[in-house]
Amino acid sequence: MKHYKPMKEPRHRIRPSILAHAKELRHPQTPAEATLWQALRNRNFGYKFRRQHSIGPFIVDFYCAEVKLCIEVDGPSHFEDGQQEHDVSRTAYLKSLGCHMFRCTNDDVRDSINGVIAEIENTINDILSSKRTL
Repeated sequence: MKHYKPMKEPRHRIRPSILAHAKELRHPQTPAEATLWQALRNRNFGYKFRRQHSIGPFIVDFYCAEVKLCIEVDGPSHFEDGQQEHDVSRTAYLKSLGCHMFRCTNDDVRDSINGVIAEIENTINDILSSKRTL
């Protein structure tokens, strides 16, 4: 008679609590996130983006794995005491993983979505051109 070891629980690369929180953040989106998501989704300009994507212990608003670009849409809470320090340490962590950061504000998205999209495209082009020169 053979003895079988019980199956281990599958190991997630990302803690289940982080994944659950990321799912919660997807609904409801802020108006600025919803506007930007409409521009980024479905490879509208050639790159796949994910929203509320977890990377390590952090969740970024939008992420493009092809170029390792994290996009953050900052609302009023990002300008409160303590939050800026958190954002700096978070950015340092993401950059240590080889990620590139693009930050804009809710007002930037609301007042000039085309300008924000152009800046994102320029950032992607800069990332790709720097990879070609390596």
